[in-house]
This record gives sequence, structure tokens and C-alpha cells, in this order.
Amino acid sequence: MSTQVKTQKLTQYGDIVQLIGPRERDVLIQLEPGKSLHTHAGVLQHDDLVDCVWGNQIKSHLGKTFYILKPALDDLLRNVDRKTQIMYPKDIAYILVTMGISHGARVIEAGTGSGAFTIALAYAVGPEGQIYSYERRPEMQAVARKNLEKIGLDDRVVFRSIDIEDGFEDQDAEALFLDLPNPEDYIPQVRAALEPGGFFGAILPTTNQVERLLLALKANNFAFIEVSEILHRYYKPVASRLRPSDRMNGHTGYLIFARPLTT
Repeated sequence: MSTQVKTQKLTQYGDIVQLIGPRERDVLIQLEPGKSLHTHAGVLQHDDLVDCVWGNQIKSHLGKTFYILKPALDDLLRNVDRKTQIMYPKDIAYILVTMGISHGARVIEAGTGSGAFTIALAYAVGPEGQIYSYERRPEMQAVARKNLEKIGLDDRVVFRSIDIEDGFEDQDAEALFLDLPNPEDYIPQVRAALEPGGFFGAILPTTNQVERLLLALKANNFAFIEVSEILHRYYKPVASRLRPSDRMNGHTGYLIFARPLTT
């Protein structure tokens, strides 16, 4: 059953809900008749979680308190089935804003992987947009498709199981993103698939890879090039002793952006 996060005031069967229990441990489930959730803090019946107000509390059979919340995009991404490393929300958010990816956009990505970034793209473009996702490994594409189906966003994505060395089947994309180890090899194909003045982006883990990509972008008449690294620091939310948390998302990759020139 293809479902998605709902916006109504009461929970319903088919909803994906986030349950936050003791010690703020959370789990995402899809509500189904007759099913139960077994946790370290007790058992919760799905039937008891229906027709609840979002943000409400419910008790397990052990009397432990759980909160019923609508999951954010961050929660959905953290809970995908993964066979590969996925992008961090800090990087995804900056990519979406920098590349102007919003409602109604047509976007190409290559390197689908487990589909976490694909989910973020589909979420951003809305029902009027379209994502074209290229992945030459059928087994990885199957994982990504399943992840999108679980949250009801699969109808916004067209999957292409081909090698982009021969070019992209889709043209005039407003934005194109590569999550590949050798994006410098595909810059002519990128230029052919992007609309004039469109947005190009890529993510790479090492400076050597970035150097090769920068040379390829210059050689193919791309301009307004940016290289960024996003660091995300948490703080302990205690007013009397506010200080940085021990946890920090440091280097996860270099983000490269550019625009193709027409002359």
C-alpha cells in the first residue's frame, strides 16, 4: 500500500507516525489494523494509535509514555532501508536551496543509491514536479524504489537503469545533481541535459576528486562555481548551562555547484 505522511488532525490507518518513548528513543511505523509494536518499554497496539490527536500521549502495556508525532523529512530519511551511505540533512538542505529545487521543478539525479536524496527531491518538488533518477545497478534501484513506495512519493520519480556515459534520456532539466565518484567524466552529458542556465551540483568526499571536477567544469564552459563544506553543531538545550553538545556532524563531503554558460 502506497501511503504518505498525512496532514489531518487525527491519526488514521495508513499513516506513518513517529513514536517517541522513554529516553527520547523514536521509531517510525505505518498504522495497520490488528498489528502491534513491541519495544523495550512495552507493547503498543496499532488500533490504539488510531483517531489520536497528533502530539498526544499513549501508554504501553507497561505504563510507559509514548508521544505520537508527525515525522519530519529528517525522520523519514534517517529511517530508510540503506545499502549505501546516505547524504546528511545538513547537505541536502543546502543543495535544495542553492540549486533552487522547489515545487514543480524537473530534476535529474545520477547515483540513486538507497534513495534518501531522491526522497528529499521528490518531497521538495511536490506533486507537480518530476524527478528522473539514474542508477546503473538494478539492485540498488530496487531498494530506492521500495523506500519511496513506503512513504508514497514513488509517483514523483521516474527511474532509469542505464549508464549515463551515453547521455541522459531526459532533457531540459532545471537542475541536475551527480552523486558519483567520477562526475568529471560526465560533464558534457550534464550540459546536454540541463536547460540553458540550469543548476548543476555534485558531492565528493576528497579534494583530489574536487580538483578533477573543477577542471572539467572550466573546460566545458561552466561558471559561477562554488565549493562548500557544511558543518552542523548541536547544543545542549538546557538554559542554565547552554553549551555545545559532544556530537557534531563534521565533514561529510564537498558540495560543488555551477551554472552552464551558453557562449
